[in-house]
Amino acid sequence: MATIFVGELMTQKLETIGTLSSAQEASKKMRDNNVSSLVVIDDSNNKPTGIVTERDLVRKVCVNDTSGSNSSSNMLIKNIMSSSPLVTIDARLPVEAAADVMIQNKVRHLLVVENNDINRPLGIVTPTDFVAYLKENLNVNEVNARILESLKGQEEEEEENVVEELEQEGILEKNSQKGGQEYEDEEPRQG
Repeated sequence: MATIFVGELMTQKLETIGTLSSAQEASKKMRDNNVSSLVVIDDSNNKPTGIVTERDLVRKVCVNDTSGSNSSSNMLIKNIMSSSPLVTIDARLPVEAAADVMIQNKVRHLLVVENNDINRPLGIVTPTDFVAYLKENLNVNEVNARILESLKGQEEEEEENVVEELEQEGILEKNSQKGGQEYEDEEPRQG
């Protein structure tokens, strides 16, 4: 199988939000753009500084959402974003490297860059990208067919062994399985 690189796996659609935006704004932007994360851009220098995810919103905002300063409309992204410092991966690395970086850093979203230039991100890699890759490249029907054929072969072998043993012990007449062939062409009976 050919090596697949991070740049081929990544999602190029990259949505951003400023550090001074609210959690409510982030939620709406994720919903409207159908994404699970936003790259957080530092409002003072316009550089990526972190990522805010749906999980961040649930764990840090929704469970504590009350009126006042802790409401989602008042809670700032800079206070809830994860992945700060931002975890990145080079687009030219194999996808296995992305999985390793995610596991080592305990993150689910990687900003994809080229030549470690964080200021010009190319895309993002998420678990959804891995699932899509596996779905596209792993022919599940073929794998299932092989498994079933293997099991079927084992089952037929076991069945033949049982019949042979019963015939040898005299419990079953030889070629007893052929006895039902005369009834195969009959119409089913209604009861």
